[in-house]
Amino acid sequence: MQITSIIAIYFLFWVMSAFVLLPFGVQTSDEAGIAKVPGQADSAPANFQPWKVVRRATVLAAILCGLYVANYINGWVTVDDINIFGTPPGFEEAAS
Repeated sequence: MQITSIIAIYFLFWVMSAFVLLPFGVQTSDEAGIAKVPGQADSAPANFQPWKVVRRATVLAAILCGLYVANYINGWVTVDDINIFGTPPGFEEAAS
């Protein structure tokens, strides 16, 4: 696997991780006991810390990317392992 492929896969894992981690650790103004600004949505975060999300996403993406590359090198889980429907009828004849 080329380094550019690993970087691209890491970036995809990072974006996915950032979106998954966004709602964790966030409190609304009502939950934090802070007065709301007029016009503020009830679900708006009281104290959003984007750098905390960036750090968490970076660590999670590094772990996931490392597992992905290790699986690619060692072949722990292959397509044959996750093929729950079996080979489609007539597939061998079409491949020949």
